[in-house]
Amino acid sequence: MTATHHHIPGLFALSEIHGPVLRPGDDGYADEVTGFNLAALHTPDVVVGATGADDVVTALRWATATGTPVAVQATGHGANFPIDHGLLISTARMTDVRVDPDRRLATVAAGAKWSHVLEAAAPHGLAALAGTSTDAGSIGYTLGGGLPVLGRAYGYASDLVRSFQVATPDGTLLECDPEHEPELFWALRGGKGNVGVVTSMTCELLPLATILGGGVYSPGEHAEAVLRTWTDWTRTLPDEMCSAFTLLRLPPIPEIPEPLRGGFWARVAIAWPGDPAEGERLLAPIRAAAPVAVDTVEEMPYTALDRIHMEPQDPLPARECCALLRDLSPEAVRTFLSQAGPEVGDYPLLMVELRHLGGALARPAAHEDAISARDAAYILETVGVLAAPPAAEAIERATTSLYEAMAPYGTGRTMVNLHGTPGGTADRARAWTPEAYDRLRRDKATYDPANLLRFGHTIAS
Repeated sequence: MTATHHHIPGLFALSEIHGPVLRPGDDGYADEVTGFNLAALHTPDVVVGATGADDVVTALRWATATGTPVAVQATGHGANFPIDHGLLISTARMTDVRVDPDRRLATVAAGAKWSHVLEAAAPHGLAALAGTSTDAGSIGYTLGGGLPVLGRAYGYASDLVRSFQVATPDGTLLECDPEHEPELFWALRGGKGNVGVVTSMTCELLPLATILGGGVYSPGEHAEAVLRTWTDWTRTLPDEMCSAFTLLRLPPIPEIPEPLRGGFWARVAIAWPGDPAEGERLLAPIRAAAPVAVDTVEEMPYTALDRIHMEPQDPLPARECCALLRDLSPEAVRTFLSQAGPEVGDYPLLMVELRHLGGALARPAAHEDAISARDAAYILETVGVLAAPPAAEAIERATTSLYEAMAPYGTGRTMVNLHGTPGGTADRARAWTPEAYDRLRRDKATYDPANLLRFGHTIAS
């Protein structure tokens, strides 16, 4: 491997890396830098395929010595910001998951996907707080707080984290928990990748083998009836009922099953960890709201979580965005439908979703964290697929228009994982309260004074 080293000054240290060290033009470089979200084309000067914490530490020490900015990528589901120049550390090889069934704990390496964690936990009748796609990396998701499918029932994924092993930009490997490095522990739960590179985390697991989950799909022309019913319904629910209302305009591609393929749908997706019969009873008003075309709600193994939201399994170029909402008043529902409902003809966004928050997501964490979404009742999230340039322009216009129209009903904030491409300083700050943002900036100055971790949704010290 040393053959690739002599062109970059200071690369002598990178010769100690156990995984591949690649530069533009090297075999395997393109595969190594490409993430799930193809909207961002990464062109780092060097990419390190880390095989363990020691590779991460070595790479960071080299970056500090050479003043090279650093980015980290596991699966690239959040890759909405191009990495140009600098060093990319890929943690995709670090997928080890160790489960302690007696203590109900999982220790998860930096590149493990939620699917790896669920597969390791399931034989013990245990589950972890994964999001709508188990193909996503568990660490990046948790650093942003992590909004789980079962969030209302159990809280944010970061609420269950016991400890992190983290390499700070100067290449120091630290263990942090509420007693050791508590400030670092605060910043890593909701503060995203601003203060270090997490090499592993230990989190609590839940005694949960099966859930009731799936989607109730009605033809899109019934969107208003379904949305009004769902909005009223969410005000009556026990915390354990987790749900989302989604408008889906699905392309006519073979990856999407019939009869959903190529259709416009109003869907209510649910996840319920309680007694299935009780969950079915609670769901009755949704099934009665409009004609049901497809109903996938069933009792399923927790490992089958992906069946609920049916997110794309293949990489694609996506434009994501979100906003936290205080409430869904009748005016807010009207505004939402006027922007994205069935009357809007040829609407370019693949998915427009309202997810019900509250419940355990509204409760303060056992140990203070940087999550700034606990006061929101709903989250609005959109995804557009950037195919050709005209589509990209239409997606941008529709996205901007929807969020501007919904702004009066919002908290003014976003969730960092779903924020989409980070803009300038003021836009990035919207993922946190002013207090949390200022504290993160101070932590950034402490742990990353040279601002080496400056790619993605990061902030300046």
